[in-house]
Amino acid sequence: MRIDTHRESDTENAARALAGRLRAGDILLLSGDLGAGKTVFARALIRVMTGDDNMDVPSPTFTLLQTYDAPEGTLWHFDLYRIKSPEEIYELGWEEAITDGIVIVEWPEKMGSLAPRDAVRIEFRTSPEAGRILTVTIPEKLKDRFSS
Repeated sequence: MRIDTHRESDTENAARALAGRLRAGDILLLSGDLGAGKTVFARALIRVMTGDDNMDVPSPTFTLLQTYDAPEGTLWHFDLYRIKSPEEIYELGWEEAITDGIVIVEWPEKMGSLAPRDAVRIEFRTSPEAGRILTVTIPEKLKDRFSS
């Protein structure tokens, strides 16, 4: 599925639309260049899922991980830009995250072969004509929940 977002508010609205479909155990992999909108999307998603539109949601670029309490379970927001090897994700609590929460990963390509195959994948690209283009790929096992 392709979503064109011309303004930051469009990217936030795309996150809001997706948030209502997420459940504990879901993993979102957000890939794209710097400045393509990954953190804007993640921030809006976290705010709507926690029910706090004014929540301060810092980018986990330096801390690598931020967690948030939400009615659906713990939200785990990973930013893997600075990791050196895929195995470092285990030091960040990866195994706990994928068993009890909803996981958002920026820079999933840093995970290499450890990236989950059954995750929702969103690729962020910038385009002079469309602003930002979000390409959403839903795994087969989740298509019923995300297609309605």
